[in-house]
Amino acid sequence: MTELIQVETGRLFLRQWRSSDRLPFAEINADQEVMRYFPSTLSRQESDAMADLCESLIEQRGWGFWAVEAKADNCFIGFVGLHVPTAKLPFSPCVEIGWRLSSFYWGSGYATEAANAALQVGFEMLKLPEIVAFTAVGNFRSRAVMKRLGMIENTSTFKHPSVPIDSWLQEHCLYRIAREQWIARNS
Repeated sequence: MTELIQVETGRLFLRQWRSSDRLPFAEINADQEVMRYFPSTLSRQESDAMADLCESLIEQRGWGFWAVEAKADNCFIGFVGLHVPTAKLPFSPCVEIGWRLSSFYWGSGYATEAANAALQVGFEMLKLPEIVAFTAVGNFRSRAVMKRLGMIENTSTFKHPSVPIDSWLQEHCLYRIAREQWIARNS
């Protein structure tokens, strides 16, 4: 059986999913502001399926998009972690870092704190050579997190194959960080 990686930061737990996470996750996925840079909000069934997939991938690999719990109030606040995208992206194969947090917890540095911990797992434990992040070009909040993580923006954008062709969200930007860059930045 694969050993599950769980991470603790100063203010957060990055952990395996629980059944009690499903309702607050569905609320996050139904929030128009949280889902602004995605093609649509998710139904409860779609949200539960996503949580089930995240949980299953962590069981298989030991890592993935972890459930994030705030220590201050023991509340599930979203997910942060690492994932192997299944879409045919121009830079595949790759491992991406991603996050989705409740808007109630925005502006407190939680995404950056948790993502830094996920990068540490990726580079120190998993020995990944590179981790990428991508988002719709207009998603400046996520792009700011990518920059705070020390990720470097690619000079060209790409059309995300999973986003409808006529959507204003199809144009995506790509950020990358190599293991050597991360080590130099954190030593």
